[in-house]
Amino acid sequence: MNWVHRRFCRSPKYQSRLESGLFPWVLGSVDLGDDVLEIGPGPGLTTELLRARAPHLTAVEIDPVLASTVASKFPDVEVVNADATELPLPDARFSAAVSLTMLHHVPSMELQDRLLGEVHRVLRPGGLFVGSDSRLSTLFRLAHLFDTMMIVDPDSLPDRLARAGFDRVTVDAVPRAFRFRAQKASLET
Repeated sequence: MNWVHRRFCRSPKYQSRLESGLFPWVLGSVDLGDDVLEIGPGPGLTTELLRARAPHLTAVEIDPVLASTVASKFPDVEVVNADATELPLPDARFSAAVSLTMLHHVPSMELQDRLLGEVHRVLRPGGLFVGSDSRLSTLFRLAHLFDTMMIVDPDSLPDRLARAGFDRVTVDAVPRAFRFRAQKASLET
């Protein structure tokens, strides 16, 4: 992330937006279960909110400085400094995974699809994948000058999630953002 983006993503203004808008809109009252994976926590504002919703939280952050920041702020969170397109985590471990406004930082559709596949791999049968991302706007583009910005098309996301193995996919879009929910199929007995 560029300097402006980093500064905004750790600001009280963004924290307020998360608490009163994005977080309730994306997660609502969904039960995330007992072992939650957060993909791309950045400076940890979302991590702080997720800690209250999950008995055990693991955050995967590619940036070593941000990973260290999150680890020092939240000693009760397992922080893994790794690339989410190659998660160093076991199969079928997590009850849910959350990705809040970070998929656009993955530099190509191919890598985004690999990330979706990795999230599917580490979820338990029946596990949920919930998240959000921003839609293209002038302000969003300006915030990403000299920064990675590979916009995710909400119209194609359901098919991409299905190709990664998810079912029960829903995507809801509004002018500046979209949210999604998908589930790894349950084992049938």
